[in-house]
Amino acid sequence: MTTEIPVSRAARKKQELRREIVETAFDCFAERGYHATGIADIAARLGIGHGTFYRYFQNKRDIVDHVITDLVEKVVGALAADNAPDAVNSLAEYRRQSARIGDALARIFGSDPRMARFLLLEAAGIDAEMRERVLDFYETAAELTAGYLHHGVRLGYLHEDLDVDSTARAINGMILASILSELRDPSPERQAAMSRAVRRVMYDGIAAPR
Repeated sequence: MTTEIPVSRAARKKQELRREIVETAFDCFAERGYHATGIADIAARLGIGHGTFYRYFQNKRDIVDHVITDLVEKVVGALAADNAPDAVNSLAEYRRQSARIGDALARIFGSDPRMARFLLLEAAGIDAEMRERVLDFYETAAELTAGYLHHGVRLGYLHEDLDVDSTARAINGMILASILSELRDPSPERQAAMSRAVRRVMYDGIAAPR
């Protein structure tokens, strides 16, 4: 039996301020652009001093690194337990699992559209190192998706000659398109339709039966 250690009031306030700095930074990035935003802009909007900012982040770029790391951890966390690759044994179970994962990803990326917009559309333009970091994120996502496909091939509910790596990237491309679509139209109806369309292509293809 494990017992959760309660978070102290001071620690909770630190967590809240850290989150406020991230959110305010992305507000500034959206309004002024990343390169035109200075630490002074972020600190002034929050009403804190530069010293307080530097207790949480080394610089504004450190904020973006933090958000990418946090995003990867959330995605990996959503793929545990019943959503792990080896948690299913049939195509029917995989279909239900995919729906759960789709819902989890929608919650993660929809929790703050500003961050999704920045990371997917703007972060790669910060510098060469950040571009590689973003590409690494996509590679990690492809490896995670490939794990589900490899499992399905081994158990026989997916084609034995499936090109797993290319298929994983194709599936992730559809998921990425869904996320980008949500930035323009976040309505639940639109996103539910996108989710159904992605799963239909994954399982049934788009060719009419002959």
